[in-house]
Order: sequence, then structure tokens, then C-alpha cells
Amino acid sequence: MADHARSDNPAVQAQLDRFAQLSPGRDILGLERIAELLATVGNPHQQLPPIFHVAGTNGKGSTCAFLRAAIESAGLTAHVYTSPHLVRFNERIRVAGRLIDDTALAEILAEVLDAAEQAEIGPSFFEATTAAAFLAFSRTPADVAIIEVGLGGRLDATNIIATPLMTGIAQLGLDHEAFLLDPSNGPAFPPLERIGYEKAGIAKASAPLVTMDYPTAVAARVAAVATAAGTQVIARKSDWDCAVYQGQLHYRDAQGKVSLPLPRLAGQHQAENAGLAIAMLRHQSAIPMPESALRAAMGWAHWPARMQVLADGPLKANIPSARTLWLDGGHNPNAATMIAEFFADGDKVDLVLGMLANKDAHGFLKLLAPIAQSITAVPIPGHECHRPADLCAMARELGIADTGIALNLADALSQIDSKAAGLPKDVAILGSLYLAGVALAENDQLPD
Repeated sequence: MADHARSDNPAVQAQLDRFAQLSPGRDILGLERIAELLATVGNPHQQLPPIFHVAGTNGKGSTCAFLRAAIESAGLTAHVYTSPHLVRFNERIRVAGRLIDDTALAEILAEVLDAAEQAEIGPSFFEATTAAAFLAFSRTPADVAIIEVGLGGRLDATNIIATPLMTGIAQLGLDHEAFLLDPSNGPAFPPLERIGYEKAGIAKASAPLVTMDYPTAVAARVAAVATAAGTQVIARKSDWDCAVYQGQLHYRDAQGKVSLPLPRLAGQHQAENAGLAIAMLRHQSAIPMPESALRAAMGWAHWPARMQVLADGPLKANIPSARTLWLDGGHNPNAATMIAEFFADGDKVDLVLGMLANKDAHGFLKLLAPIAQSITAVPIPGHECHRPADLCAMARELGIADTGIALNLADALSQIDSKAAGLPKDVAILGSLYLAGVALAENDQLPD
């Protein structure tokens, strides 16, 4: 099953089962199939409210969460399309503020898949999902649509959007290199420049492109793409900036300065993601955005599996010694850097780690080694992943002497608790959004 989509609702699951029949081997980047598919269902992407389109390697989902929180704090409604889901497929499609319900989801998926089948298009999982989201959005009024890029930008299915209101790019880093650095479908730029080039492909003449602060060569590449698209870059440091000090998030741009509460989402990187969302909101005039809404958004925005504190539940019950049980789905070196920075000033942390086989586990672990007290490695159910024994060997090679192998998350937490000697400690489950989804499901803490 593409993207391992599952549903407890039989009608939804019946449609999800059809993905395997419609799109074997068709997860190829490009806009041809999504354009054809959308045309068969009436081009719903041309009937959406003003669109905020967000790309990036890390932080794009959190940026979307801040955008949604601010828009809803202003008394407006937002459609939101994000990926992947953690536990339920419905998480991908939020219609006018609410996760799509099972009845509507089953009907909209059936409509898209029937159209694809009749037209013999053979879309990918993500293309069919994108078409379903746009179709759902087109049939319910909302003030704004917030669309997260799935993979890259230039050739991502969401880039069928022709006239967004605003575009933005969050942090850049190396990930999905097999697709985004493929020499057969793009220029042979240095790796991070090529990543920037791909992400900047969402630039459109209708919308400024708001960016973070990137290395000089990468920023120049992004600016060149924006110029070719007929738009301007609104870059951090030169056109806007934000910083955390004196217990507040301080933001400034040409319109002035704003001091806001710190985001509820944990970590310096989340303050920066909030800054990107604020910049996107303040550099447009179609959607009214009072400062009070920005203030409220800092406390309202939430995004599961991003330095999330797990509440008391069945999974957490396996480690009563934990001072805090953290969960983060970051799986690339950029994410590891942010996680390491988050824990840098405290005690070392016991880590539970599972990673997909196509991820750079050694590079990820190398960045986490300075903050790791121990590593307990687990498999990721239903996915091709690094063998726990191999993860432990990498950890020992990097100087993490205390390693262990567990059958599952509950076993891993029990093992860590047995060695705690009653001392409170921080524990973090890391390495994969799929593993994070398992953690949330087993802790009865479903994303809403």
C-alpha cells in the first residue's frame, strides 16, 4: 500500500486499497498526470480561496500550523492540505478547519479514483490524494487554503497551483536525494543548490516568495528561480527577521516590529518557523491579519510529532521514571541538528530510535551523539528499515556505549525504565514519522 495508508472505516479502506491497483511504480515527479487527473474532475484547483503554498526540507508542516492558527485566530476559516499522515489518512485533509470525516473522505476518494480509472491515467498515491483534497476544498467555502508541498516543489503535484497568494520556503537540507538530485530531471547544481532550485520551483508571478536565511550560493539560486518566475524574494535577514530574547519572539520587517509570546511548539527552530509564517502573513494584503491574531497563534499552533511531549497513556505507562517523554519524527541531518540543539543545555537523553532503510542513519546519529545517554533501537512495523543491530553498531562506533535492541516501543521504554534506578530522566522517540505515528496510536493520542 502506497504510504501505508490505513483506516478503521471500511468505506475509506475500500478506496485506499485501490491505490495499490491504480498506481504501481508510478511515484514519478511531474505535473502531467495531476493536470490530466484534475481536468477529469472539473479542475477544482482553480476554484480555491487564496492560497498559501509552503515548501522546505524541514519546518514546512510547522509553518503551515502557524499559518492556520493565525488565520483561525483572526476569525477566518482555512482549508489545510499536509502530508504525510501519522495515524489516520484524514489528517492530510482539513476542510474549513475540521479534519475530513470518513463519509466525505470515502466519497471523494471514490470519485477521484473512478475518474482516474476511467481515463486510464494511473496517478501516484500523492497525486490522487492531492486531487481529492482540492476537490473537497472546492466544494466547501473557506477564506484561505494552506497547501504544503509533498516532495521538492518544482515537480510536486501541488505545484499545479498557478496563482497562489503567497509562497514560502522553510529550512533547506539534504533529504529525498534520489528524487531531488536526480540528474535526469534537472540541472547538475551542487546538492544544496539543487535542493533550493527544486523548492523554489513553487515561485509564481502572482505571489512573493518568502524565504529563510540560506548560504549565499543557495540564496542566489533561489533568487534566480524567483526572478525567472517574475516575482521577488522576501528573505530573512534582509527583508524580515526574528529572534528570541527576554522570553519573547521579536519579529521585524519594513512595516515595523512585533513582540509576541514564545510559541507553544518547543525549540528555537519553531520560533523561526513561526517567523516565516508571520512574514508570509504580513507581506500580503488580501487577508486581514491583526497583531492580536499573531499573538494568539503562538499559543494555539500545534503540530504533532515535532518535539511533542507525550501525555500519560498506555505507551508512556511503560516508563514511569521518565521526567518527560518526547516524540519527534525528524529523520534527516537538518532535523538531527535541531534536536541536538534543543537538548544541548540539559542532561543527556535516552533515545529510542527507528529509521527507514533509505535514510542516512549514520549521519543522523553522528549529530545526536553529543546529547545521547543511550540508544535503544527498534524496527518500524510494516516498513523497510535499518536493522536495530546495525543502528546499535553505528551508535557504538560514534561513542555511545550504552545500546540496546527492543522488539517494539513498549519494550524499548521498559528496558530504559529498568535501568533508571528511580532517577527521573528525559527520553525521546526519534527517527521516523512512521514510528511517531505508531507511538501516538499506542499512546491513544491521535492527532486532531
